[in-house]
Amino acid sequence: MIRVGIAGATGYTGVELVRILSRHPQVRIVAGTSEQYQGSALGAVFPHLGEEAGALELLPLEAERLAAACDVVFLALPHGVAGSVAPALVAEGVKVIDLGADFRLRDPEAYRAWYRHDPAPAELLAEAAYGLPELYREAIRPARLVANPGCYPTSCALAAAPLLKAGLVETRGIVFDSKSGVSGAGRGVSLGVHFGEVNENFKAYSVAGTHRHTPEIEQTLSDLAGEAIRVTFTPHLVPMTRGILTTAYFQLKEPVSREAVLEVFRDFYRGAPFVRVRPAGNLPQTKEVWGSNRCDIGVEVDARTGRVLVVAVLDNLVKGAAGQAVQNMNLLFGLPETLGLEALPVYP
Repeated sequence: MIRVGIAGATGYTGVELVRILSRHPQVRIVAGTSEQYQGSALGAVFPHLGEEAGALELLPLEAERLAAACDVVFLALPHGVAGSVAPALVAEGVKVIDLGADFRLRDPEAYRAWYRHDPAPAELLAEAAYGLPELYREAIRPARLVANPGCYPTSCALAAAPLLKAGLVETRGIVFDSKSGVSGAGRGVSLGVHFGEVNENFKAYSVAGTHRHTPEIEQTLSDLAGEAIRVTFTPHLVPMTRGILTTAYFQLKEPVSREAVLEVFRDFYRGAPFVRVRPAGNLPQTKEVWGSNRCDIGVEVDARTGRVLVVAVLDNLVKGAAGQAVQNMNLLFGLPETLGLEALPVYP
């Protein structure tokens, strides 16, 4: 059995990790940390988890204790914390999957500029594998440290990858229009996510290239295209708990039919168990992936403007965070990629 620790077990991402890993047949959760609830049982904070998972005692964050007890540690911590915790874990031979942003950006100065924290140690930053399995599977397998992608960047990269790799679209003028549920803001209290602020409301935020996921999106797309890419990324907050819907806009280099573009997507994601390319004329909705590790993708071609429109949906807490982290863990330990993640979406 793989001995698992979860640092930050009482955030939304942390408790989602507990939910998924509790039914993973090759895992035993042996440690969980929480600054706010240390000394309590996890079930006292989240009674829905049941007796076994709920009995987990919440401990203070101590890298040495986690290293002694665990084979892999998930870091579901605020940005800027993982960079100081991961080195001690990796040095003891523990696999680390960071669900924050500390190891996502390869350029340490870009991280400093966008996140206003000191970057992680350069040697670990250089070796961290970017944990988007559909694009970087072979780099993830031998890694000691995995940087789990952000939720928005996952939807944007999966929407863009087949088109950029096939060279069908221009690399300028790419637009991502993304909508997310409120859980993407985390479990902390802030005015912007109070019920009275969110209910019956719909807003754009961090517009005009100011959202911190922008450089992460551009880094991945630049890898795919083999050249530096700049995008327009506009996130929106919608009054729902879970889910992301991204509509991506690309300019075709020459006229291509919808069926031809769909075939490019089908070929690209053949063998990707969690990406479903929807049939022609069938665009996905967030409820159709709720609670699952799936990303569903629909494609349309606007012949009048010469654009491809791609709609990608995922659950921001699963494929956008905890589920993808477990997918990465499976790769690290040579397990079937889908193990523990086969649950169908919950509907309605």
